[in-house]
Amino acid sequence: MTLTDIKFSDYIKDFEQTLKNLFHVQSDIDKLSLERGLPPEILKGIMDQQPLSVAIPTEFGGRGSIVKECLGVLAAASYESLPLSLTFGINIALFLEPVSKYADESVKSGIFHNFLEKGQMGGLMITEPDYGSDALNMKTTSKALEQGYQIKGTKHWQGLTGMADYWIIAARNANENGDLGRDIDFFLCDITQPKQHIVVEEVFDNAGLYMIPYGLNKLDLVVPHNFRLKPETTGIKMMLDILHRSRMQFPGMGMGFIKRMLDEAMQHCHSRIVGAGNLMAIDNVQFQISRIQSAYTICSAMCAHSSEISGIQHNLATEGLEANTMKAVVTDLMQESAQLLVQLSGANGYRTTHIGGRGIMDSRPFQIFEGSNEMLYNQTAEMITRTMKKQKQSNLFDFLNVFNLTAEACQHFKKDLSFSLSENLSQRKMVDLGKVLTRVICIGYVLNLQKKGFRKDLVDNCITTVKQEVAALIASFQFDNSVKVIDDYSADSSWLNFA
Repeated sequence: MTLTDIKFSDYIKDFEQTLKNLFHVQSDIDKLSLERGLPPEILKGIMDQQPLSVAIPTEFGGRGSIVKECLGVLAAASYESLPLSLTFGINIALFLEPVSKYADESVKSGIFHNFLEKGQMGGLMITEPDYGSDALNMKTTSKALEQGYQIKGTKHWQGLTGMADYWIIAARNANENGDLGRDIDFFLCDITQPKQHIVVEEVFDNAGLYMIPYGLNKLDLVVPHNFRLKPETTGIKMMLDILHRSRMQFPGMGMGFIKRMLDEAMQHCHSRIVGAGNLMAIDNVQFQISRIQSAYTICSAMCAHSSEISGIQHNLATEGLEANTMKAVVTDLMQESAQLLVQLSGANGYRTTHIGGRGIMDSRPFQIFEGSNEMLYNQTAEMITRTMKKQKQSNLFDFLNVFNLTAEACQHFKKDLSFSLSENLSQRKMVDLGKVLTRVICIGYVLNLQKKGFRKDLVDNCITTVKQEVAALIASFQFDNSVKVIDDYSADSSWLNFA
């Protein structure tokens, strides 16, 4: 029997049961999470289930790179362990899918075989110590040689540093004068091969996500000619396609995590007795848990929508608006859900052995990596305002009313969105505007999910919650605040002199 002969509903149920057994019977995930990495026997037990098969084409023995299945595995993992889900996310979105789409046919079979049969892993190297989100100015170089490509440079903050067997490495072509080309090339690296060993100069003390090693990597490699990924047009567009697809898979990692925060919060508040009743009888507790339920609803809608649009058969290079929306909003919701669970759990929540306390630290970097959320909100606002200017439209609601992603959803926000945008908005205002726009887009996803049969009471509550959030964001957007940092603030400002 092949993997594709097993119904996904059966496969994911068995996988979830395996994780429960490994994390709660054979070991204690709360204690495991205090240690760096995972014990080899636990990792082997997980990888024996071939969870990464969901991102491998059927002709190579996988389940077929179906987005719904990829997100389902990410969600199952993140319910038990967000770092485990991110480990899968790195492998799926940043390695296996790019290999499936862009790698030379001659290398695919060996790589996919090693993933399926040996539990091997892969990652992506873009970020450099001096160039984070400014990836287009990276200094890692590639140079064509007779025997392949020479790659030199330094990369850091790559998830699975020192742990992955394969890497996709981004570099810029260096000409004979040493000048770097404007485009970006991507190369495969198999660290087990001669001249392809990566030197890990430092392993970082990351504050959360203990299961995943991050570090500083020194590159001086020579890889074969057929290890270069082949873009459809340019390398920059290939990079955007890869990163946008990855951002559209964040809802999978968010789904199980948010559901776990919600389940833990509800269980605790039903069982915790205060006075004559339980915590669930308190109005503000209802409000707080309803926010996590709203996050659950939005994330569910994102997963359903991503399943339709983000497969490797689509080129997502121009889909920055939806990619940014999904990544920024779901990661904000993950962090808020963890914060709410800890608040509801009282002192016990503020422990690394508590899923909520650990969840705060584990979900926080999601708002930073693959584009910090403030940057993505700013980009989102720029995309919309640029389109509005082209159409000579200044009224926000009038534009959103005819824009395909917001036409239906914006009806719920007409009162707050019926105003004209000024010509020159400050960056801080653009960030506020981006937060508003992404949340309206998300309500569009939620309304589409309701049409498919998702329960109406969750949708109604979600819309009310997001309407309140948008109203607050619009108030912030319209408030006049242009304060600047005072450099010499410490002069004449010590309170001791005035007491």
